[in-house]
Amino acid sequence: MKLVSYNVEWFSNLFDNAGLLYDDDRWSGRRDVTRAQQTAALGLVFQNLDADGIMVVEGPDSHAKRDGVAALEGFAKRFGLRARKAVIGYVNETQQEILFLYDPDVLTAHHDPLTIGAPRFDETMEMDLDIDAQPDTVRWSKPPLELAVTHRSGATFRLIGVHAKSKAPHGARNAADVMRISIDNRRKQLAQCIWLRKRVESHLEAGDHLIVMGDFNDGPGLDEYEKLFGRSGVEIVMGEGDARPLYDPHARFALSQRIGALPVTARFRIHRENRTLSALLDYIMVSENVRALGASWTIMHPFDHPECFANKPLCTALLTASDHYPVVLDLTV
Repeated sequence: MKLVSYNVEWFSNLFDNAGLLYDDDRWSGRRDVTRAQQTAALGLVFQNLDADGIMVVEGPDSHAKRDGVAALEGFAKRFGLRARKAVIGYVNETQQEILFLYDPDVLTAHHDPLTIGAPRFDETMEMDLDIDAQPDTVRWSKPPLELAVTHRSGATFRLIGVHAKSKAPHGARNAADVMRISIDNRRKQLAQCIWLRKRVESHLEAGDHLIVMGDFNDGPGLDEYEKLFGRSGVEIVMGEGDARPLYDPHARFALSQRIGALPVTARFRIHRENRTLSALLDYIMVSENVRALGASWTIMHPFDHPECFANKPLCTALLTASDHYPVVLDLTV
């Protein structure tokens, strides 16, 4: 079974309100990339992935006038993907939905939100974020997608698709604003990860085959504010101390390194500094019983993965399609 986590930058911009691809020469949401160029690049990437299931982060928008499921299924039909059926959970207001695109001949999947261990992800949770002994209300702007998935072999899995709070200091006007907004956003991101960890612990206690996948906007050693809080959100979700762990080899490698090259899943411009930042933001974390299924991880990086680099059309498509790269999990089921 092949599963993928893929954050597609401004996927929604490629579709009209009827869910049809624009596929024209007007600009997409990506810098210096037209809608036709991004569409063609994404089609090539998805075809090369040939996955049983893809957790699409920043998927097509859904609301009263737009249907993200229909848009994604139309995209799959356009490019002849066997992963051609889509499911969505709680619709959000950010134009960046979380959807699961899957092959119905291999998998069945349905949205199955729970309340075990923590409130539903479309609700709120109270916790003290700023250590003032007063509870703060935490909510997800992009509620995680909880799925019950069954493989045609009969094996069952719990999948949670995640797009955690961005820590970027959007709207900052000066250095003081950057610090204030960055710290506030990190508090919110960590709170979301604590909430998610509570749900994870319930699944692990039940012995579920659990897979948590998506963009955490965080990682070990990613920024200087991590030192202020002592840990990253990724470490919280994976489990600390004697807690039952989740496993992701790229996160574990990053935690073991203080200096040197690290795995990379995203590459984007820092405009105010006129440079490009590479970062590890996307993960597929699994329970030990999933890891025992011969789990193997791959980051489809256009330069760091030899097969991607050797395939020049795919290499170019990965750079054109998104500012994130797909993370692939292969299992023997």
